[in-house]
Amino acid sequence: MGRGYADLPLHYGRVPRWLAERMSSLGGAIVEAIIQEFGTSEVLKRLSDPLWFQALGCVLGMDWHSSGITTSVMGALKRSINPRSADLGIYICGGRGKHSLQTPVELLSVAEKTGLDGDGLVRSSKLAAKVDNTVVQDGFQLYLHNFVVTSNGEWAVVQQGLNDQAGMARRYHWHSSQFRSYLDEPHTGVTGVNQGLILNLTHADAVPTRTSILDISREAPSRMLPEIRKIVMPRRHHVTESDVNLKRLGAVLTLAHETNPADFESLLLLEGLGPRTLQSLTLVSEVIYGTPSRFTDPARFSFAHGGKDGHPFPVPLKTYDETIASLREAVAKSRIGNTDQKEAIRKLSQMSLDLERYFRPKPFLDDVIAKERAQSHQFGGRTVSGPATPPPAGSQLSLF
Repeated sequence: MGRGYADLPLHYGRVPRWLAERMSSLGGAIVEAIIQEFGTSEVLKRLSDPLWFQALGCVLGMDWHSSGITTSVMGALKRSINPRSADLGIYICGGRGKHSLQTPVELLSVAEKTGLDGDGLVRSSKLAAKVDNTVVQDGFQLYLHNFVVTSNGEWAVVQQGLNDQAGMARRYHWHSSQFRSYLDEPHTGVTGVNQGLILNLTHADAVPTRTSILDISREAPSRMLPEIRKIVMPRRHHVTESDVNLKRLGAVLTLAHETNPADFESLLLLEGLGPRTLQSLTLVSEVIYGTPSRFTDPARFSFAHGGKDGHPFPVPLKTYDETIASLREAVAKSRIGNTDQKEAIRKLSQMSLDLERYFRPKPFLDDVIAKERAQSHQFGGRTVSGPATPPPAGSQLSLF
């Protein structure tokens, strides 16, 4: 099975209700759009990609780099997807702490409904946890385990461990369809800060460790192989130019703020939405339709709906609600064969990509963030500390 991981600074606290409900609504709409367009297998493929997962958390308004993304995103998806699992063909089991211990019971329940091999799914769940918690001795103890399975038995695992001493959390991703062989040098890439030597279970020097894992995996219905893609998030909260591909972000901002949507026939169905909502919808469009190479800078997606801690700016609730409404309407119409509005949203990401080819980035990130914060109160901006307030009288900032 494919496995990747991401390192994140530990954040404590709860997601406020005003954000949690919106995360469920938008997350559910995004997943349904992906299923409509590409199928359930694509959802699992993306959940098993640490960079895409981080981008999804950012576009949903979570703190762009924190450990809380994992718990919050999986919780939001579970709340929105499971009531419709029979229709969507995807089930999310497990969770954080005591909820992770319920994973076997939930998987057996899914098996009763779908006819899948429940015992096999339970063994796969336990083995994935055992490998990341015991076989891989990296100092991180698992406290969250989510097992996502489709009605045809394909599955993905998203789980997270913590290291209190280091003040970091580590997220692990698995995907059943990527199984090949332990001996196949399966790594597709390692992304992140070089932290020295790592344990590579496919290397010749790791034969003793690999043998131990093979001994364990013989009890499972399928074998597992580590396919490591790593991202390491900084401890700081603020977003810097090193976190964002300025050319990509600049193209999104140009499309939203400098281009009149009426100039494009494909966007006529989206008229009535202001530039700020088009900015968010463009990033949501990319989360749904973008290719893996587009998620190497997940912090960029925090420019859709900000973050609850105020970085890069407060969550614009009015914009968030307009984004949810637009995507929900497009998905609902698509169910009955009217795909025009959904196609218009899809084309946003392509139009941004086209603009990107000619965009010449310059140092502008601080100006973008300052403008967003100054205008935040106009869009219902909010953080865990409360509503955004207008800037002092007389202060002006013009970027577009």
